[in-house]
Amino acid sequence: MVDKKRTDRIVDVLGEAFAPLMEADPAAFRSKYRKMASDPHSFYRGTACLFYADVTDEKGEWAEDFCDDRARRIWVHADLHVENFGTYLNSDGVLVFDVNDFDEAYLGRFTWDLQRFAASLALVGWQKALPEEDVRRLIGSYVRAYLAQVDEYRRSAEDDDFALHLDNTEGPVHAALVSARGRRRADLLDASTVLDQDVRVFREDSSVRRLGKRERQQVVRAFEGYLETIPEDKRFDRELFYELRDVVGKSGFGIGSAGLPAYNVLVEGYSQALDNDVVLSMKQANVPAVSRFVDTTAVEDYFQHEGHRTVVSQRALQVHTDPLLGHTELGGVGYVVSEVSPYEVDLDWSGLTEPDEIAAVVGLLGRATAKIHCASDEDSEQDLVDFQVEEAVAASVEGRRRELTSWLTDFAMRYAVRVRDDHALFVDAFREGRIGVSAT
Repeated sequence: MVDKKRTDRIVDVLGEAFAPLMEADPAAFRSKYRKMASDPHSFYRGTACLFYADVTDEKGEWAEDFCDDRARRIWVHADLHVENFGTYLNSDGVLVFDVNDFDEAYLGRFTWDLQRFAASLALVGWQKALPEEDVRRLIGSYVRAYLAQVDEYRRSAEDDDFALHLDNTEGPVHAALVSARGRRRADLLDASTVLDQDVRVFREDSSVRRLGKRERQQVVRAFEGYLETIPEDKRFDRELFYELRDVVGKSGFGIGSAGLPAYNVLVEGYSQALDNDVVLSMKQANVPAVSRFVDTTAVEDYFQHEGHRTVVSQRALQVHTDPLLGHTELGGVGYVVSEVSPYEVDLDWSGLTEPDEIAAVVGLLGRATAKIHCASDEDSEQDLVDFQVEEAVAASVEGRRRELTSWLTDFAMRYAVRVRDDHALFVDAFREGRIGVSAT
């Protein structure tokens, strides 16, 4: 029997979150929704707005009481699922495995990140046909690893001591780092650019759009504004590093970025050698899903725009952020600028099939989650969270750690069932043309 009330809720929440973007680019959202329709976890990835509509309902079945006043208002990733982990080359030139994709980052309860990840893990466990008992153990391993790393931060005087890198990892996480180490900037450039009179320009393909004179001038001005947002100690000394070589409109991003305008910018880079050019992504920042369901009055005046919010959030959540990370404004809207790096490799879950293999991975992911909550970049100047997060988390769960682990596990298992049911309702509503764009 179709749950009409829940279907209406799904339609309403997606409509409120995405209506302007659906209207601006219905083809992009048709593609997004087809990807979401493919399986429950893809649907879950694309519906952070529905997740927060559920977990922020204080009278609903998903409410929790593990956060004290401080732990209700820390920097959170806000879209933490199993596929939002991977490698990057940090500002010290070290390959690190960590959380990635900070587009949804905001202020909120530390438990929201744990809930969102745990439910994602339960969904993946179901899709891999793992027994429920094994999935419960995996979620427990993740939560315990998170709490253990929080304790490490309480004992350590240095917030950035912990990192997952080539020397202290094994298994699939280590394999991702090894793969990233083998990448070459020249290969990325050869795939996305061609030589025109001995100078690189972007290659023409279906994802690239050449700009008219007026739009190009606007993007160039936005790029110049972006340069002013790079922290002084992360700016490259070489004057020609940021010299602009080419700029194009860009499409073809992931599920979460459908309908958001974007550009790619090619700059001179580390030297005049052609294989040292750098590609930057300039992407319109989205409104974070969680902000639609919480009181934002305490922070709404802090951010200049959503691009500023994304950059401030990432620096608050990640140690040694991309030295090219910055923000700008184009047409009165905030954009995030960052490097399109050849050294980014996502964790590959396709070969992870046995519970013991997955357990070794989720333990590391639990520690990485604690890292984003408790440590920040040296250039993070935010003062919205002016206390030690590890102390706030520890105080919130004192004497209740087993209770927290049990509650998160039960939540994840039950919410994964909810998502699987929601996915079926979504597919039917999409096929019937009720989601804001037609299915054909």
